[in-house]
Amino acid sequence: MKPPLAKGRPDDFQTPPIALKPLYPYLPQNWTIWEPAAGKRNLVNELAHRKYNVIGTDVIDKPAHDFLDGEPGIKWDCIITNPPFSLKQPFLERCYRLGKPFALLLPLTTFETAKRQKLFKENGLEVILFDKRVNFETPNNVANSSSWFATAWFTHGLGVGQQLSFEQLQSDN
Repeated sequence: MKPPLAKGRPDDFQTPPIALKPLYPYLPQNWTIWEPAAGKRNLVNELAHRKYNVIGTDVIDKPAHDFLDGEPGIKWDCIITNPPFSLKQPFLERCYRLGKPFALLLPLTTFETAKRQKLFKENGLEVILFDKRVNFETPNNVANSSSWFATAWFTHGLGVGQQLSFEQLQSDN
């Protein structure tokens, strides 16, 4: 089964505001939140509606606000975003390098590579799992369609309080 990809950008999955719900207990109201893959601004608008200070930029706003190379030009405290699927590794690496709290909405398959597991083991990771799949908005959405992959908030520095263990299996040979 092929995934329902966008006609323009193949990783244009806009996040519904409900996905933010599990993060609210960990976000101080006085923080300025940077959403660097804002797209249609669903998360930016919801955070602003809840009275958070929020900066929304997008990876396609080059060169002014390219997340991988720059910052928005004003003080910020935390990153919350659903990065483009094709850029999940560079986004993770950049978030850790920036050294501030972050929450990235990523597919559970993010756990599947040794390179990412090493990154998580070295830097720490807290994960917020959902009780159901997030239904993303895509340009070719069909009414009442359901998501075809599971996601979670991959967080660091938010004080979620539960770590995962990443261990390498050793061969008996």
